[in-house]
Amino acid sequence: MTAQTGLRLVKRDASGVDLAFRADVLAGLAEPQKAIPARWFYDDAGSQLFEDITQLPEYYPTRAETEILETRSAEIADLIGAGRAVVEFGSGSSVKTPLLLSAIAPSAYVPLDIAGDFLRASSADLAAKFPGLPVWPVEADFMRRVELPDEVEDLPKLGFFPGSTIGNMIARTATDLLRSMRETLGEGALLLIGMDLVKDEDVLLAAYDDAAGVTARFNLNLAERINRELAGDIPVDKLRHEARWNDIFARIEMHLVASEDITFTVSGQRFTMWEGESIHTENSHKFTKRSSQMLLAAGGWEPRARWTDEARQFSLVLAESRPPRSAP
Repeated sequence: MTAQTGLRLVKRDASGVDLAFRADVLAGLAEPQKAIPARWFYDDAGSQLFEDITQLPEYYPTRAETEILETRSAEIADLIGAGRAVVEFGSGSSVKTPLLLSAIAPSAYVPLDIAGDFLRASSADLAAKFPGLPVWPVEADFMRRVELPDEVEDLPKLGFFPGSTIGNMIARTATDLLRSMRETLGEGALLLIGMDLVKDEDVLLAAYDDAAGVTARFNLNLAERINRELAGDIPVDKLRHEARWNDIFARIEMHLVASEDITFTVSGQRFTMWEGESIHTENSHKFTKRSSQMLLAAGGWEPRARWTDEARQFSLVLAESRPPRSAP
């Protein structure tokens, strides 16, 4: 079956502006430490740049996660079982998603993504690779509960959230997301989630500040997107990409740092940045076994199995949505 256009749940104004995007940008730029949620990286240009990042020699997570899916596919399939509807939070990559779909014999595939054009293109690619598999793309912000297509309502569900995207969020937001995933998928659903591991600081910094400058372009594209979609005039050439390791929170941070004093407007509102001031654009938290299990439990998921690559750089965790308990 070919991919079909899914439900459109993104709220826009009469001019086509994503209302949540504008609200997040204006609120974030007004904070003492300017910050914009990382999910807004992923317009069509940003989504393609991220795909480019995954191919970089410095960026180990994709290779490590792919290794796990390739070498542990039989174990993963045994625990998941056949016939589940795979609900992927974020459009599937050309490598990891087919590996999972090939291993587990799913009954349907439902990719969720906020970048509509990229979602439809990636869904069409997956449908072509799996011509017998129903594909139901849904354009939506999966940070909130999503109404899935009627065609998969009664099917058992497997959530798939690869790439350690969960690490982009602070603990409170990550917990909220895991809870909304639980609401989307229902009790008894499974979740296969990628979670990057704590490792040498130099390896981490190189992965987020590559020699070719692709990650820098990815970061700067956020400012360009603001200019394109929100009537902004941010002087992008006066911003530079910077990756930092924050040991207190066990995370890599990405910032857009002003190289000189700048003033700009977005959606009619005026903002100033002093030289050295930054817009905090991304966190990428790194986990230990215990911290990953604690986060999943806080979100309503009970860990069932965990796999790492040979170099122990990355982990895939399988968890199950369980009914809440009133007592130990």
